[in-house]
Amino acid sequence: MRDDAQPVIRLRPKTDVRAIRHGFPWIYADQAVTDRRTRAIAPGSFAVLEDAERQPLALVTVNPESKIIARVMDRDPAARIDADWLEGRLSRALAMRVRLYDQPFYRLIHAEADGLPGVIIDRFGDLAVIQPNAAWADRMAAEIAEAVVRVTGVGTVILNGSGRARGLEGLGERAEVLIGSAPATPIEVPMNGAIYMADVMGGQKTGLFYDQRPNHAFASRLAEGARVLDVFSHVGGFGLAALAGGAVQATCVDGSAPALELAAQGAAAMGAADRLTTRKGDAFAQMEALAAEGARFDLVVCDPPAFAPSKQALEAGLRAYERVARLAAPLVAPGGYLGLCSCSHAADLTAFRTASARGIGRGGRQAALIHTGQAGPDHPVLPQLAETGYLKALFFRLDG
Repeated sequence: MRDDAQPVIRLRPKTDVRAIRHGFPWIYADQAVTDRRTRAIAPGSFAVLEDAERQPLALVTVNPESKIIARVMDRDPAARIDADWLEGRLSRALAMRVRLYDQPFYRLIHAEADGLPGVIIDRFGDLAVIQPNAAWADRMAAEIAEAVVRVTGVGTVILNGSGRARGLEGLGERAEVLIGSAPATPIEVPMNGAIYMADVMGGQKTGLFYDQRPNHAFASRLAEGARVLDVFSHVGGFGLAALAGGAVQATCVDGSAPALELAAQGAAAMGAADRLTTRKGDAFAQMEALAAEGARFDLVVCDPPAFAPSKQALEAGLRAYERVARLAAPLVAPGGYLGLCSCSHAADLTAFRTASARGIGRGGRQAALIHTGQAGPDHPVLPQLAETGYLKALFFRLDG
């Protein structure tokens, strides 16, 4: 909740306010007047955003310790961020997911695109995991959890406070059960006919990546009767989807032994344990080793971590994506398929596609692009904020 005496944050003169009026949700530190009073505002507090002429624009949350000094909470400067406000945003998000998915396994809140800045909430049946990546959400985590329970009816809410985004906000790592009790075993998550195992307490991020769901489905269509290689597999994302699609064999490569164990458990839950093999190790080294062994696969998919998480890392990141394509292409059997993915928002689709095509060529192969994918509709994109449309998936047919 906010105080009646609301702080004010003001834009600098000559700052173009049109982007903010048209939906851009962030105000950077160099766009705001950062005087002593502004710097004294506690991170996560709410304030009224004014233009240089002192005209109210919106209600924002302020964090003087972040390069994003303010995030738009509500276009109404008089809005009150309380239980009713939270439930309204959550109810709107839930209504869309219920239309889209037959089972309660999805991303419930995708940050700014769902009107809750810096907040990620993934739902796993009767359990929800919150990632509060903004100071206001970290401060109000208990209130958000209570609203999630009232709106969705879940019995358990877990806070997973880790990752790069929290560091940029000046937030430390934290993990705790906010409501209910932690599950004793990984949660079975059905998607695209496969079963994934989500470790919501000790796994990466919230325990599972829902964003690749439509791309898993596309890969599954290519997998019938195929030998499949899933590189950077995490808990078996593309590998298990391929098994569900009728692959005769899938190999998952990842550097994490716990992730590969969860992949094996998922395959067992599907009755496909005998069709899954795993290889633990550095993905680049493993692709080189497979090439030396003469291994060939009908479908190879590489879904690496974000090699270009910022503009400063873009050049090196694109070189890494090119290297992935160069090493993966020779592993594809003639007439087979290669899927390449990027979750780096700094690398746009054109740059990623160019790096991928260059890598395939350097790998000695010719390719035709047959499909371009993105995250599923439970990861809506805010048109004004490119960061919400971070995921790209390219599928090529390799002829030569």
